[in-house]
Amino acid sequence: MVKAFFTFLLVTLGGVVMAQPPQTREDLEKQKQELKKELEQTERMLSDNKAKSKENLVQWKLINDKVNIQDRIIDNINRDINLLDNNLVTTQRDINRYDKLLDTLKQEYAKSMVYAYKNRSNYDYLNFIFSASSFNDAIKRITYLKSYRNYREMQGQNILRTQELRKKRIEELSSTKEKKSTVLESKDKEMAVLEKEQKEKDRILSELKKQGKQLNDKMAATRKQLKKVDNAIAAAIKRAIDAANLASKKAREEEERRLAAERANAAKNNPTAPVASTPKANNAPKKTEPKKAPESVLLNPENIAVNANFINNRGSLPWPVDKGYTLMHFGSNTLPSGTVLVSNGISVATDIGTPVKAIFDGTVSNIVYVDEMQVVIVQHGKYFSTYSNLSNVSVQRGQAIQRGQVVGKAAANLDGVGSVDFYINDEKGFQDPERWLRRR
Repeated sequence: MVKAFFTFLLVTLGGVVMAQPPQTREDLEKQKQELKKELEQTERMLSDNKAKSKENLVQWKLINDKVNIQDRIIDNINRDINLLDNNLVTTQRDINRYDKLLDTLKQEYAKSMVYAYKNRSNYDYLNFIFSASSFNDAIKRITYLKSYRNYREMQGQNILRTQELRKKRIEELSSTKEKKSTVLESKDKEMAVLEKEQKEKDRILSELKKQGKQLNDKMAATRKQLKKVDNAIAAAIKRAIDAANLASKKAREEEERRLAAERANAAKNNPTAPVASTPKANNAPKKTEPKKAPESVLLNPENIAVNANFINNRGSLPWPVDKGYTLMHFGSNTLPSGTVLVSNGISVATDIGTPVKAIFDGTVSNIVYVDEMQVVIVQHGKYFSTYSNLSNVSVQRGQAIQRGQVVGKAAANLDGVGSVDFYINDEKGFQDPERWLRRR
């Protein structure tokens, strides 16, 4: 009977442990706080932008992301509610199990007490002991009586412990219900905020649509600018490849002249040597292994280490500005009108005049003007980082620069908002810069 009790208790508690969800409320609360911080930052940027200019793409992008963050906060609350519901079900199930367990224990305890009452006289105990067939049998009967007495005591203790566990679960049930009520109130408030933000989003969208032709003209001008920057980057990479090929050709020609000079000197110093003797004939027994083709023509002994370090820092490189907001992402960007604008880099909105910094060590490959803005292209081995829409460029072509060095300042874009267009690519094509930069 004792063994049966412990088996039942283990199954009960085991069921409680197995029912625990993989995600805790602490995790959800931490995630919620992070979302709140992100929301506050977006609100500040939106407020600053509204104070500086009328409705523009930056405002639309910010309010759009603000609504998305609010959606994620509500989703977080919903998961918290589901978690609390699961806890309520689990707790109630445990209380029911404890009720059944208490009934079983009380019934068993009552039976043992009835039996003890019926056999309560000392004569019955003595008669039970002295009716033993041998001394050893009498000892066994005495041990049995002691065990039975201990069992009854343990039954009483088990009942008390089970009642205490049941009481704690009832308290937990009440506490969980209160928490759920609080969370539901929080959800109602967040839903009201979401509704307000959605209305603001619709208002800004409506104002942008009113701009009509003006907005379309800006988009056309933006496409032209992006195309010019793409062409400038492609030209810089081609120039770098041509320069690398020319340097490699000169190095080979120089090596051939050196070998020819060595052969001529050897023939002059040793006239009796066969004319046909060449380094290949003289060293016939030696076999030279073919040289391994370089990974890229852009790699040379001076920049191989920089290239390797650049690759090793993928995903942890600093952003070109200390404070900013991603206005356009790599690839397709859907505008309020439904038009899709494709970008080979990212556009980071920031204050006009904000210092723009190099993300890694490298060499300034080129500095070009695109319309009224400056573009700085930096080479990092076979990779290039480009900083567009700059003013007051503070570096020169061919200059070696360090990570974090200021290359220029953020200028105003076509909306009159400060921004920096940033690109990363190798000789094969453009890459998503956000995959290289650390997460904010």
